[in-house]
Amino acid sequence: MKKATKIIRAGLDKKRNAGAVNTPVVRASTVVFESVAAMRDATDRATKNREKVLYYGRRGTPTHWTLQEALTALAGGADTVLAPSGLGACTLAILACVKAGDHILVTDSVYEPTRNFCAGFLKRFGVETSYYDPLLAEGVAALLQSNTTLVFCESPGSLTFEIQDIPAIAAAAHRHGAKVAVDNTWASPLFCNPLALGADLSIEAGTKYIVGHSDAVIGAVTGTADAIEGVHRASAALGIAVSPDDAYLATRGLRTLAVRLARHQDNALRIALWLQQRPEVKRVLYPALPSDPGHGIWKRDFSGASGLLGVVFKQTSAAAVAALIDGMELFPLGYSWGGFESLIAPLAPGGARSARPWAEPAPGIRLHIGLEDTEDLMADLDQGLARFRKAL
Repeated sequence: MKKATKIIRAGLDKKRNAGAVNTPVVRASTVVFESVAAMRDATDRATKNREKVLYYGRRGTPTHWTLQEALTALAGGADTVLAPSGLGACTLAILACVKAGDHILVTDSVYEPTRNFCAGFLKRFGVETSYYDPLLAEGVAALLQSNTTLVFCESPGSLTFEIQDIPAIAAAAHRHGAKVAVDNTWASPLFCNPLALGADLSIEAGTKYIVGHSDAVIGAVTGTADAIEGVHRASAALGIAVSPDDAYLATRGLRTLAVRLARHQDNALRIALWLQQRPEVKRVLYPALPSDPGHGIWKRDFSGASGLLGVVFKQTSAAAVAALIDGMELFPLGYSWGGFESLIAPLAPGGARSARPWAEPAPGIRLHIGLEDTEDLMADLDQGLARFRKAL
């Protein structure tokens, strides 16, 4: 089946759903059994064979299994483990691949909360983190140490939108015996399959495009048969649990992912091309633009682009960016992105960078282009840019 069909059909089980089109919300903690033998059988099937068997609520219900199976089918993996947030999925993937004394490589363009986890939590438990230039490809081989167990990628990079050469990075890491994890949130499993590019783990902040309506927080890790087993063990050991209500909302959102992302992509490309022509703008950070430095790899490895982009100005100031943002009508200021609505936020990525410093003028702006009419969005941006110029 094509991806658009999988999005609609994957994970559906008529028997499990008792005829319902959508898997109902199954809320459960305690599950009772008819005998000791039945309890042991259910526990062993669920924990040892990874079968979808209801034996304790924390370990999943039919509501969770539907989402897991659908995401697994879309990402092309062996199984999916859910997490309570996108950051939770990132940290769970990392923890599945390390022990005290290990070393990991992380892209310098990584999502800042992931970076904070590595610099704080991991360091306290004896795991060392080094950061690499996101534009490195097979060159990461020179940075791998004898104790390197994981290369953590994010493509495109958070805030700065560099596209990484995942096949080259994966080949270098695997020759060394290290695993590769990729934060794939920007593209979603609709527009990119990191596992097909050589990665071992593909991470989604389902809060964004999978949920798609800004009303639930959830994450997911999909992996190869070898890599996902460690994620299962880490999740069980840490007592990770996801609300069935959030899993239901994510599944419901997933069913419209293809039609929503097609509109996000069309709107974002139109806005990006318009912004490129503005006299205030130095660069639009959007890999789907032919002028983008990562466009060639994006075109090779991705089948589409989402609605998130960055804007770098020729001349800027904090006051000018604040004047732009504070008067917006259709671009409210807020964290996150991926919902049906447009959003705006300041863009100042330089402070956290170490391997490849960010030299562009800052602050800029990050835009999530929603499902509104682009004529209205451009009119709002035009007025915002007028305030920006006046405040410089």
